[in-house]
Amino acid sequence: MILTTTPTVEGRSVRDYLGIVSSQTIIGANFFKDILGGLRDAFGGRSSTYERVLEEAKEYAITELSQKAHAAGADAVVGIDLDYQAIGANGSMLMVSASGTAVKLG
Repeated sequence: MILTTTPTVEGRSVRDYLGIVSSQTIIGANFFKDILGGLRDAFGGRSSTYERVLEEAKEYAITELSQKAHAAGADAVVGIDLDYQAIGANGSMLMVSASGTAVKLG
């Protein structure tokens, strides 16, 4: 499965557009408590603990996006967009969403 943020795949033509695919991952408040507890990892205002959790959430969202595209018969997802948003009471959860267009390449 080819995954790209660009609208095309270099050297390949889009044969069929199969539709929009999307996925979401939500990290709950307990993760944030654990992360905040791990802020002692922080150096220069950065927390490697927090960054690892965000990276893991992004990977879950991308993996699910790829699986949905594969189930639709796609061999690529183009125009992928990643969004991060605080949701819930007082922003107690973080949602990572990924969306793109599932395509069949020529």
